[in-house]
Amino acid sequence: MWLRRYSHIYLEEGAEDFELAQTVLRKLGKATVVRIRNYKDIFARPGQNFQLQKQSPKLILARKKANFIYKGSMASQDFGYKNFYYNTLQLNCVYNCDYCYLQGMYPSGNSVVFINDCDFFEHTRQAIKSRPFPKEPLYLCISYDTDLLAMESFIPYTSRFVEFTRSEKDLVIEVRTKSANWSSMANVEPNHRCILAWTLSPPSVAAKYEKLTPPPEKRIVTINRYLERGWPIRLCFDPVLQVENWEQIYGDFMRCVFAKIPASQICDVSLGVFRMNSDYFKRIKKQRTDSDLFYRPYEKQNSFVSYPEGQRQQMMETLKLVLQEFLPPEKVEVWL
Repeated sequence: MWLRRYSHIYLEEGAEDFELAQTVLRKLGKATVVRIRNYKDIFARPGQNFQLQKQSPKLILARKKANFIYKGSMASQDFGYKNFYYNTLQLNCVYNCDYCYLQGMYPSGNSVVFINDCDFFEHTRQAIKSRPFPKEPLYLCISYDTDLLAMESFIPYTSRFVEFTRSEKDLVIEVRTKSANWSSMANVEPNHRCILAWTLSPPSVAAKYEKLTPPPEKRIVTINRYLERGWPIRLCFDPVLQVENWEQIYGDFMRCVFAKIPASQICDVSLGVFRMNSDYFKRIKKQRTDSDLFYRPYEKQNSFVSYPEGQRQQMMETLKLVLQEFLPPEKVEVWL
């Protein structure tokens, strides 16, 4: 499967000097290596077809030269952390979900991995020291524009950041994922300041809109393995899509999830509706005539596209009540 996806690796000039690049090249030893001057020559060139490239994406190994850490986006939940930041260790995701904003954000369906992890660590240390609210930890989302855990078997970024976080007592990280990858992390000691956050959708929704992802049943099995080892786990029912009979489909699924996952061991739950930057939405709609998701009656508000406000409120209130059958209100973070 991986060689079909990464049959070619584009290697930026100077990237091979980093140990992480050597790890990737060794793990994907059968891939054809093509040397390039700058990753943007491949990733940012005009006239690319995102969806066509997703059928057989290539991997680009590059060195990040600036902007190692960003202030958290208004389009994402901060879970009450005042020092909310994210980084971009990788551009693009191994999966291809219909509702993903990356299709409108990036010109290419290929993936870029920035292999100078030492520089990310150093800039994170600097951000911790200069954080605006020094009495609170720095909250850093490291799998913001990708799914790091899904690629851990040959790009061990999750485990490296877990180890880095052990030495930084004022750092909390979140790793968002849809992966069913357990084996690559089985021997990593849990870290209570590393939150593993799984996106879960009902099976019918996942099959239609979450291309290439493991089915929810496999994710649930994997979540329980991490829980048994003592990892902090967050569940994300986000985005909720307004499919036919959504109340029953999502309600039944949530009850099924908590019949299999002990609610008392979950850190918290994120609940949110489909929403997207309006510019990204317009770009994707031109490409995705195959997905009904982009042909619904949405409304634009504050540069974002989503369902009309009344419908959003109804969806969230309905599903919040379901979650409160299993969790106290303070453990349910609602995002409209």
